[in-house]
Amino acid sequence: MTAAEPAAPSTMAALLEEQAAAKGESPYMFFDERVISFAELNRQVNRAANGLAALGVGSGVGVAIMMPNEPEWLYLYWGTQKLSAYAVPVNTGLVGESLRHVIDDSDAQVLVVHPDFADSVAAVAGDLPKVRTFVLDTTESPDAAVPEGWTTLAEVMDASDADPGVAIDPGAISAIMYTSGTTGAPKGVVQRYGTVNPDGLKAFGAFVQPDDVIYTCLPVFHANALWLTCTRALAVGAPVALSRKFSASRFWDEIRRYKVTTFNALGAMIPILMKQPERDSDRDNLVKTVFSAACPAEVWAAFEERFGVHIIEGYAATDGGGFATMNFGDGPKGSIGRSPAPFRIIDDDGADVPIGEPGELIFEVDDPERRKVEYYKNAEAGAARIRAGWFHTGDLVTQDAEGWLYFVDRKTDSMRRRGENISSWEVEREINAHPAVLESAVFGVPSELGEDDVMAVVVLKEGEELAPEDLLSFVEPRMAKFMVPRYIELRDELPKTETHRVQKGALKRDGVGPDTWDRERAGTGGKA
Repeated sequence: MTAAEPAAPSTMAALLEEQAAAKGESPYMFFDERVISFAELNRQVNRAANGLAALGVGSGVGVAIMMPNEPEWLYLYWGTQKLSAYAVPVNTGLVGESLRHVIDDSDAQVLVVHPDFADSVAAVAGDLPKVRTFVLDTTESPDAAVPEGWTTLAEVMDASDADPGVAIDPGAISAIMYTSGTTGAPKGVVQRYGTVNPDGLKAFGAFVQPDDVIYTCLPVFHANALWLTCTRALAVGAPVALSRKFSASRFWDEIRRYKVTTFNALGAMIPILMKQPERDSDRDNLVKTVFSAACPAEVWAAFEERFGVHIIEGYAATDGGGFATMNFGDGPKGSIGRSPAPFRIIDDDGADVPIGEPGELIFEVDDPERRKVEYYKNAEAGAARIRAGWFHTGDLVTQDAEGWLYFVDRKTDSMRRRGENISSWEVEREINAHPAVLESAVFGVPSELGEDDVMAVVVLKEGEELAPEDLLSFVEPRMAKFMVPRYIELRDELPKTETHRVQKGALKRDGVGPDTWDRERAGTGGKA
């Protein structure tokens, strides 16, 4: 008697076809006034796939997508998944060198751009030799000027709605999702068809049922909205309400409009919603569960009480080796949960820290192949995540006596602001480009809204003068809004080690002081 053959890995292509047949014209997505059924979703994805195939897209070919939240983003993304090609979600806030790096490093040959970001792409297009086809998304702007040599998304979508029937190569790359760089340029996290299991999201059926309505206002170029909302809804067979972007003033009106029963929230969203004026209708919603990441402990209970919801807190990362923790509400407020996997919390020397002391969270690796992180064209960085049988998260946590974990900070130089990961290296690069700047150090300081605000300590060249507002004016066009420092402080020198490494720990401890310029207090540049 021979062992049964293992089941073939599930694919997005198979899941789309399966749900189109099973759910038919039942609503899959609500977007403004548009209602898109499961069957219509599959037809549009097939059109996108066949249109991309006509452009030469197939296995091993990358398609970069720089578009805002709209159904067409998903048509294109999942269209690549029907061709055994790979998609490259592009953060729409990127400009300049950061934008050029992501597109060029990914080796994408097709780039689809919304008119809102066409100027940013045009500014770096001359330095994108690998992109052979530029596509303008004119879905909502049919009269938009199309740059010479570009085609339009309407032309791409003018294709057959039949399943292209391409055999999916389990070893092929399915997507490259870029994380913020910490000590260098952003790295692309590789997903492959054989290791990504969209059917696995059906396990969330314990929390999401087909009669639920899942809502997201987070950008679909992030894994949270793409996988934990849109793909999970598809896998479970539940409708999703897709918002264009987060708006605190419109948030609960949209929740009521679409009869939403569950949504995902980044930690910064919850304090912002709590700062809105109280209304008699605050509890007038159908929401049962909020899946949160980094909800501040001090507002957790108040948020649940005010809006009549239940918060479930989670911890995971796109390049986190698949490790995760969950607090289903049975743990202390502010805890990210207990770990189902063996773990340690260590200091810089690798020794276990005492209960209550912060240290780096590391997980014991049960399956090196399954847990490895693959960075595109950067095998060394991926290999460095696993050392001596332990996966190093780079995140600092504490543990209480009952085993509940609490997130403290990122050990690396990255920051997280308004749900966006920010590389200090990238911000420092743009600040240092100013002719009056000698060097700078960028780091995160606690924000009153949770997560981080960006602070820069800047040393000018001898004899130079530069006002903080003038430095701000210099860097604003060079980086995404969420990366622009809120705080700027001028100093004569930076604290350094004997090996000339900047001691950012000392700068963080100093934090915002009497000599620190605050752009929000100054009313310069607005709030990003």
